[in-house]
Amino acid sequence: MKIIAFYLPQFHCFPENDAWWGTGFTEWNNVRSAQPLFKNHNQPRVPLDNNYYDLTETENLRWQAHLAQKYGVYGFCYYHYWFNGKLLMEKPMEQMLSDKEIQLPFCICWANENWTKAWAKRSKEVLIAQNYENKEDWKKHFEYLEKFFKDKRYIKCNGKPLLVIYRPELIPCLKELLEYWNDLAENKGIGGISYAYQHRYYNHQTDLGGDLFDYGIEYQPNYAMQNQKKSIPLVLRKMLNVMTNKINFPSTRFSTIIFDYDKAWKYILKMQPRDEKMIPGAFVDWDNTPRYKKQASVFTGVSPEKFKNYLSLQIKNARTKYKKDMIFMFAWNEWGEGGYLEPDEKYGFQMLEAIQEALNENNEFPTYPCNESRELG
Repeated sequence: MKIIAFYLPQFHCFPENDAWWGTGFTEWNNVRSAQPLFKNHNQPRVPLDNNYYDLTETENLRWQAHLAQKYGVYGFCYYHYWFNGKLLMEKPMEQMLSDKEIQLPFCICWANENWTKAWAKRSKEVLIAQNYENKEDWKKHFEYLEKFFKDKRYIKCNGKPLLVIYRPELIPCLKELLEYWNDLAENKGIGGISYAYQHRYYNHQTDLGGDLFDYGIEYQPNYAMQNQKKSIPLVLRKMLNVMTNKINFPSTRFSTIIFDYDKAWKYILKMQPRDEKMIPGAFVDWDNTPRYKKQASVFTGVSPEKFKNYLSLQIKNARTKYKKDMIFMFAWNEWGEGGYLEPDEKYGFQMLEAIQEALNENNEFPTYPCNESRELG
């Protein structure tokens, strides 16, 4: 079973962040500044041994890969930021590519949204925009991705590199773009591209370019959160601001939305795939208080034991209901949204151990195609 964890490369300084948020800003600034919003709220989250790492230091990339393999995370899906030739947060992925000692499978997800101040200030101000119409840019973008596609560590499906697109519905020329990249990949001897989409807003069944996607990812807890929101009438949701302590989840404290971990996972486990293309998702936790402060959404009732039990059931679902050998996991290191497998001061390595145990009890611990990795630490 290939558990592929989404990976955020935000943990290092770069000029644009300095300009937009202040000199030296990284995602760690948000993580450190978080405050608990209610009794027993697990904030701030603190990395084990105060390991506020810098992803431009290669030893940290090696440490992450070593942990992933030790506990059975098959590979990382790196978020990739391309804005008409302008790259952001590219250094960790490029360093991983150049360091052949990092023997962990990986794939890429193009995070194709505008960058705005929405996550920090609920502002629609655009910091850097996407524009999809320049066909010369399509070529340059492919040429950048090509060196990753050709790396022996890159995750392939049916012999083709797997490329995830976060929100295809934002690309007005989607069909043309995907066909163009497919043609380039075939001409370059890559054999085409295996496309997957991530966000629930996209429906390949109703889109002209939908046939070009081999897979759809059930990105969690996105689906589960939406389900819990829908379960409460709008009038009642407004009343919850006053009646929080008398009504069950999801509820609000001020403007904070509280979700129930058990309800979310039970919904996930009961989900029926839209069709045969769907890949099941999983999540370890979610709490975006570091980014949104009092306007955050938070899961309560989280524990490593629950995570292990639910993940074990989802592994069974992947094989029987979805007929897949992949699960996409939120997330490896989304510290600003509470979705991380890396060790912290509260649970240590227990979330990683939960993955190891869930895989082992299903006899699904992966074998890695790159088996010459060295033990670190």
